[in-house]
Amino acid sequence: MLKVLRLALACAGMSVAAGAQGGAQLYEPLADSVRAGLQAAIADRPAPRHGFKNSMEAANWLTEMAQRLERRIPHLGTRLDLLRTVHYEATRSGLDPQLVLALIQVESNFRKFALSSAGARGYTQVMPFWINQIGKKGDNLFNLRTNLRYGCVILRHYLDIEKGDLWRALGRYNGSLGKPEYPEMVLSSLRTRWRYESRQTALAY
Repeated sequence: MLKVLRLALACAGMSVAAGAQGGAQLYEPLADSVRAGLQAAIADRPAPRHGFKNSMEAANWLTEMAQRLERRIPHLGTRLDLLRTVHYEATRSGLDPQLVLALIQVESNFRKFALSSAGARGYTQVMPFWINQIGKKGDNLFNLRTNLRYGCVILRHYLDIEKGDLWRALGRYNGSLGKPEYPEMVLSSLRTRWRYESRQTALAY
């Protein structure tokens, strides 16, 4: 399996999607200091080992998650590209990668080119106004890494606003703050589909 994974790392693929069911973040003016911080977070940086502690941890996580994602994204190379990027961008923003997978499932059902009726785009359903807020002209929200970076930075921003309250942060992300349906869907997806215990941790008990 590791050999297959290594070969697949060089593969590229596309996942075409129809409309998305997710909501939309609401435009809110940002203080200059907040804007500067978010712009710095969006800026591209090299990915140091994609956030994994070692190659064994990476192989275990990628293998497990790739199996769970197979029905939604049949192409192995596309799955691995997505998973590696999710893990790196989530870790970079101080988020649980499994939470980000749950959010993507609810927002776009893992459709790269998902477009909601409100105009939210891509895997994490980012609203285009964020490009003017914290990005740069030409940012493509259907690009894999761009979309995931925006989505993770935005969720981190909402978590900071809500002082770590994930339920409220998820409501903000979906533009439905105060309503239970969206946070409960994401957290249910996390519990039932994406929760992960590393094999190294399991062997310790």
